[in-house]
Amino acid sequence: MLSASQLLWFLAFPILYSLAEGIKVFAPEGSDAILPCSFSTKENIVQKLFDWRKVDPNKQEVFMYDGGLHYSNGLPGQDEHFRGRVSYFSQELQFGNASIIIRNTTVADSGNYTCGFPHLQPEQTFNIKLVVEHVITDRFGDTPGAVLKPLVGILNISEDKAWLKCEVRGASPKPKVEWRDSDGNILPAEEPQVSYKGDHYYITLLTTVTRTNTNIFHCVATQEEIGHKTKDKLYVPYCAEAPKPHITILGATESGVQLKCDVGGVHPKPKLQWKDSDGNVLSAEDPVISERGGRYNVTLCTTVTPTKTNCFHCVVKQEGSYQVIDQEINLSENLFKSKSGQVITGWLGGCFIGILSFAFVLAVLVTTKTISIHFNRGCLRNANSSSEETTAPGSETGPEELRVLRNGSVV
Repeated sequence: MLSASQLLWFLAFPILYSLAEGIKVFAPEGSDAILPCSFSTKENIVQKLFDWRKVDPNKQEVFMYDGGLHYSNGLPGQDEHFRGRVSYFSQELQFGNASIIIRNTTVADSGNYTCGFPHLQPEQTFNIKLVVEHVITDRFGDTPGAVLKPLVGILNISEDKAWLKCEVRGASPKPKVEWRDSDGNILPAEEPQVSYKGDHYYITLLTTVTRTNTNIFHCVATQEEIGHKTKDKLYVPYCAEAPKPHITILGATESGVQLKCDVGGVHPKPKLQWKDSDGNVLSAEDPVISERGGRYNVTLCTTVTPTKTNCFHCVVKQEGSYQVIDQEINLSENLFKSKSGQVITGWLGGCFIGILSFAFVLAVLVTTKTISIHFNRGCLRNANSSSEETTAPGSETGPEELRVLRNGSVV
């Protein structure tokens, strides 16, 4: 029959065996990791000696406790890498628990550890493997090779689509580059353009995006080998659809027919052009542009001459956009002919007004007796008769005056 001590050893053996084989402890980087070491017998070890060491690369002293003395209260010898980060469970020593806690773990803490009781007979050593998992975070400036955040930009934009560009420069090791929406979903993209310069990578990634509830997109560069991730975000201000331009006929001149094109309340800034039916850009005056609250009003005037179609277009294109809006106008051939008619009509109208003005002034002068008008209502019986004919009875008119009256003169 087994003694009590033998029974306790038998019960403890599987645990000690598993510890001897080594157990693994996983901890995310930056967290606190507990490395277990305890006797299943719960033997009081307050007055015992136990020593924690990191086996690789060169048996670093992690923590030592010796009957109340330890590295945290004056005992010398602790490795600088662990100083101030390791503690034990003082209230658990009476229960045989020699576990320690390593605070704010780093990837460099990963490795094999031993928890040894050198004064026990036989000497007991437990093996623990600590695996500190990379937390992917921004390590730029702290880790060699960690790339700076990407450069992002908008190559082109329309009412509901945008073409985006992301550049990662001088990365080592090679990063994975992705476009994501504001919810973190990976977006489809073109094949990345990769170039090398020495041991460093230069990557460009293009994508086409559509409207979302936020219109915010992220370019993310990840270097898993060194646990580095960085990103930059981009807001896409999709274009509001520009209204159709308004065309006005200003009139016909000797040079042609004058047309005006207006578009208002547009963002981004629009560019206006006049074109004929073949798509040729027509000469025009300088555009008149005004802006209010980020929205633009633009007017563009031109003078056109007859073509085979007499069809003309005002074309609106917004800066940085694929969007093109076209408004056309068809002019009557008579409109071009009317320009000469307008000139003749104007000349005749001017003459008519001049005659009326002269008649009005003349009537005023006669009415006010400023001048007198006399007309000869009779005919001379004999054109060769003597001018010395006697004056009619009662008349005061002399021979000289008679000659004047015969010619209907004004005196």
